[in-house]
Amino acid sequence: MKQLIVVLLMSLVLFSCKDKKKEPKEKLIMYQSSEMAALMNAMYEGNMTIKNKILEGESIGDFPETYLNIHSAVLTDPTDRNASFDFFSKRYIQNMQQVYSGSKDSLKQNFNQAVSSCIACHKTTCTGPIPRIKKLLIK
Repeated sequence: MKQLIVVLLMSLVLFSCKDKKKEPKEKLIMYQSSEMAALMNAMYEGNMTIKNKILEGESIGDFPETYLNIHSAVLTDPTDRNASFDFFSKRYIQNMQQVYSGSKDSLKQNFNQAVSSCIACHKTTCTGPIPRIKKLLIK
């Protein structure tokens, strides 16, 4: 009888320790960047490459036509597409086109002007990337 009780107790302990998989209360949602955020990240990388080419005295190639998507890419917050954004995005494109079409002597100055137009825009909306953008400036 003692053995039976011990076996029952052991069985009870073993079956009560069953591994229960707990479902998370909230499902995790992966962050998906907006078209504009993805474009701006791509422009940052492209501009970092241009900066390095300028510093190394290499040719920077042709103006990246994808930059023109700044006028149509979907923003994270659609209300940010306002007169200020339109002004700064046009100014940025003009400045970047000047980088590619200007003289080699004014390359650094034109590039810094384009980067400064990014900073000026971000001072009005979405200030978070400003420290990162400032790293693009050629000193």
